Amino acid sequence: MKLAIIGQSLFGQEVYSNLRKQGHRVVGVFTVPDKDGKADPLAVAAEKDGTPVFKFPRWRVKGNPIPEVVDAYKAVGAELNVMPFCSQFIPMNIIDHPKHGSIIYHPSILPLHRGASAINWTLIHGDKKAGFTVFWADDGLDTGPILLQRECAVEPNDTVDTLYNRFLFPEGIKAMVNLAQPAEAIHNWIRGHDKVPGAWTVIDGQVLKHNWGLMQIQWELPVSSCPVTVLYPFCILHPSQLLVKNLQFEDGKMIPASKYFSSGESTSLDLTDDEKKMAEEIRSIWKGILSNVPAIEDTTDFFKSGAASMDVVRLVEEVKQKCAGVQLQNEDVYMATTFQDFIQMFVRKLRGEDQEEELVVDYVKVNNMTVKMPYQCFINGKFEDAENGKSYDTINPTDGSVICKVSYASVGDVDRAVAAAKEAYEIGPWGRMNPRDRGSLLYRLADLMEEHQEELATIESIDSGAVYTLALKTHVGMSIQTFRYFAGWCDKIQGKTIPINQARPNRNLTFTKKEPLGVCAIVIPWNYPLMMLAWKSAACLAAGNTLVLKPAQVTPLTALKFAELSVKAGIPKGVINILPGSGGMVGQRLSDHPDIRKLGFTGSTPIGKQIMKSCALSNLKKVSLELGGKSPLIIFSDCDMDKAVRMGMSSVYFNKGENCIAAGRLFVEESIHDEYISRVVEEIKKMKIGDPLDRSTDHGPQNHKAHLDKLLEYCEVGVKEGATLVYGGRQVDRPGFFMEPTVFTDVEDHMFIAKEESFGPVMVVSKFKDGDVDGVLQRANDTEYGLASGVFTRDINKAMYVSERLEAGTVFVNTYNKTDVASPFGGFKQSGFGKDLGEDALMEYLKTKAVTVEY
Repeated sequence: MKLAIIGQSLFGQEVYSNLRKQGHRVVGVFTVPDKDGKADPLAVAAEKDGTPVFKFPRWRVKGNPIPEVVDAYKAVGAELNVMPFCSQFIPMNIIDHPKHGSIIYHPSILPLHRGASAINWTLIHGDKKAGFTVFWADDGLDTGPILLQRECAVEPNDTVDTLYNRFLFPEGIKAMVNLAQPAEAIHNWIRGHDKVPGAWTVIDGQVLKHNWGLMQIQWELPVSSCPVTVLYPFCILHPSQLLVKNLQFEDGKMIPASKYFSSGESTSLDLTDDEKKMAEEIRSIWKGILSNVPAIEDTTDFFKSGAASMDVVRLVEEVKQKCAGVQLQNEDVYMATTFQDFIQMFVRKLRGEDQEEELVVDYVKVNNMTVKMPYQCFINGKFEDAENGKSYDTINPTDGSVICKVSYASVGDVDRAVAAAKEAYEIGPWGRMNPRDRGSLLYRLADLMEEHQEELATIESIDSGAVYTLALKTHVGMSIQTFRYFAGWCDKIQGKTIPINQARPNRNLTFTKKEPLGVCAIVIPWNYPLMMLAWKSAACLAAGNTLVLKPAQVTPLTALKFAELSVKAGIPKGVINILPGSGGMVGQRLSDHPDIRKLGFTGSTPIGKQIMKSCALSNLKKVSLELGGKSPLIIFSDCDMDKAVRMGMSSVYFNKGENCIAAGRLFVEESIHDEYISRVVEEIKKMKIGDPLDRSTDHGPQNHKAHLDKLLEYCEVGVKEGATLVYGGRQVDRPGFFMEPTVFTDVEDHMFIAKEESFGPVMVVSKFKDGDVDGVLQRANDTEYGLASGVFTRDINKAMYVSERLEAGTVFVNTYNKTDVASPFGGFKQSGFGKDLGEDALMEYLKTKAVTVEY
């Protein structure tokens, strides 16, 4: 028989495999879309067999079947639908389409426990028998004619897993304990929702066994008012360690636990005429579901009238369809079980009265653009002015105008931010969160960054002078990639088991654990404001730490926008704190603060040395430093000239030279030197210098005026020392901080520009004699820096020889600036130590604990 499988999960996979073994032909599998890049088990099995797989997110919109979905289903020509564990709403024209109709597997002895989680309710109600039913689907889905039933006895200590394992099939369940029941009922509830015995509860003097996983919760009520003590093997968890989110009473009604001791009275809303009309429409929906009730009165209770869990889903979906825009959850029905309570709850949601306190952001707009930018300190999940009320101007380098005033954080602000981060780490949800859940939040944050990527790129261009297209692709694009990469690491941080000499006659087990450090400080530069934030913060957060970040004083705006997005992503308060301000005040206090356990810094070598000293003298905090560079690029005569010119220019002028790995000095083999310089100058003349928001611009303004002045002075020194200024060296005659791309030749090793980094669009070129590989290597390594380097040659042996001998953390061969989130990035010598990106970066934010057990 030709079958269509509509369903999901391991159970669906097992049904699919068994039907194929019995000789049936599965002509199509219809399952749920991939989640976080991972296919459902049913889809995995079907795709492996070459069976057509369809992953529709939904089958209908606003109650109507989606035509293209229906057409795709009909095209497979199924004679029977088999629906194991189907969580989607399937239209009746799909149910009825095959000539043999549709059959469904249900894990209960119908008519008992219709709807979702049937096997759980078998245990919760203390049934003596469990089983499953195969039946024909009808418009009630679980009310059609029964084809087959099987049953088994329920043992006193059966759980969901034991029943599935020995009779049905294992399927994990999540639920909430109801403490307002007799001990035996609570025991039945818990064994119906969990699988591993491990704890017991004392309620009113009764010892109640239950299971470990369920009671990993926290109590929201005042400690003195909590009557429950939960006992675990070897420990007692007192009420202050518990969080009960909701309470459910014996009549099925559920309330927020925090309101248990309130009077139970709330002000009744007076409905408007429009709201009264909606209430009557909802009354008709209740009537359609509770067809056994003569009339829906205000006091009609949804569950006492016979509604089941599937009816909850139907009610929620029908109300949402009828009243678009109202955010309604299944849980809301349990919180308001009578019709009048439901209407009051619905109207409060409609009016927005039930919403949690939203993040208050005081935005500024730039040049009448619809770009919203926070400008205040971000501490403990809120934007607020600096403690001392001070602010400063942040400048648009394109024209020198003031973008906005930004809060100027004080030492007191640092202390408050660190305290918030410490609390978030030690007692907040972040420190207790499962690693996979932490990863989900980081994935969500990356998705929000992608959703706002054009806004972020615009802010980056306005604040730093980055060309918009580069800001979109690299500044923002790589930031998104970085958070996604490290989100994937969250649940893969693991230790090792280590064989050691046994302490005979006993035996020993030694293992290591990787643990977060605690509160971390991050201080970032102004050349890639958002990307530098991402490179360090993503690894820090993935490891489970909390952070206080100081953006560069001249480029704070994307960091503050990032803070706003972090709240929308659901990152708990206190985990991320952003403090704009000066390095001398904020940066120094972060270096000195005794509660910070790690500081990550990117910036100049002199400041890095000062930070390292302060971190050592304060509390010997861990440090990682990515500092200055003077990266050599060696171009041999056997190179691909076109590529060497293109990539050589990129190595210097990428991001207008404000690039930590920029080629600070080019060594060009003598026989091709003149041609190379001629072609570089020819290409420079084609570059468009102008407004970075113009999509056709190649070269934007330098980041800030002080830096432009420093670059002009750098060029003056080069000319005075005798280097040949071939092109540029001047400020562009227009408003803003624009500098001409510059080329120096005849640069000798002793000159200032041969030794010191410009950090701007200045190409410094020296010749080397033909064939003198070792000589040019000696000159290239004659620097106190070792961040990056490069070589261009068609000779692979020469390339490998040179790459092995270059003293730099990164070596590029026949390319340049090719960084990737999976590849470690960091320097040697006075370019610092520690790594950003890749697994190595994660280790910078972890500590290793060794545990030895004797047994």
